[in-house]
Amino acid sequence: MADDPRVIPARPDLAALHLKDVVEADVYASPTQMRVSVPLAPLTGSHDAEGEMISQLIFGESFTAYENDNGWVWGQTALDGYVGYIPEACMMEAHGEATHRITAVQALVYPEPDFRARPIGALPFASRVSTGERSAPFVELDVGGWVGEVTVKPISDKAPMWVATAERFKGAPYLWGGRSAAGFDCSGLVQIALHSANVACPRDSDQQMASLGRSTSQAALRRGDLVFWKGHVGIMTSPEKILHANLHHMEVAEETFAAAVDRIGKKEFGDILDVKRITA
Repeated sequence: MADDPRVIPARPDLAALHLKDVVEADVYASPTQMRVSVPLAPLTGSHDAEGEMISQLIFGESFTAYENDNGWVWGQTALDGYVGYIPEACMMEAHGEATHRITAVQALVYPEPDFRARPIGALPFASRVSTGERSAPFVELDVGGWVGEVTVKPISDKAPMWVATAERFKGAPYLWGGRSAAGFDCSGLVQIALHSANVACPRDSDQQMASLGRSTSQAALRRGDLVFWKGHVGIMTSPEKILHANLHHMEVAEETFAAAVDRIGKKEFGDILDVKRITA
């Protein structure tokens, strides 16, 4: 993916400084490290509030900025290298690396360590935070507020079964570019689940097909295999069932593999391109 424009921070007028001897641009910019300051931030392909959301960043994720202009920050995500624009209002300066991540589908944030207090916000699964004082059963966040201690774990910890993580999101609505329980697209679901097991995973299904796992036979499917079509990916939850965020159900849904293959082959993305086996 070395020549994939989705992961190259370069435009004709501006490029990352480290690309000075690689690509041509009018100006080369030094990086500024930032973090997402809102639960969910849209990443768009243009500095346009009505522009298509090509991906979505989650609270605390790191972003390398090369331009901050007219309310938009342009740069590259740390987790998958995707390049795009994020509203400046969704960002904050990075002060050190996050140490923990939210492992609940949604963690309520309280103003004080008291479950009777009215929550002041909520953070989605995979939010990246740092923790401070502990007041059981709560722990303080570096950005303010308290969350249940059971909802947050060190980033170094990995989910023992990443497919089970994906299954937690059954029924979440389909959302192009989405990466949370508020809405997923097919590759966003795969990415979030694999990241929970600390497996590096690119953003889009074609990138995933090119870089993840090893190809295996459709005749010997098992739990955890990834099935790829052109522009689509699903997760096998058993030899007979597949889980995927899809337009037919308009949600993250589990169905028989046979039904999915028949429908997709007739109406949507054609024949299966590959099956990848993940070791995680």
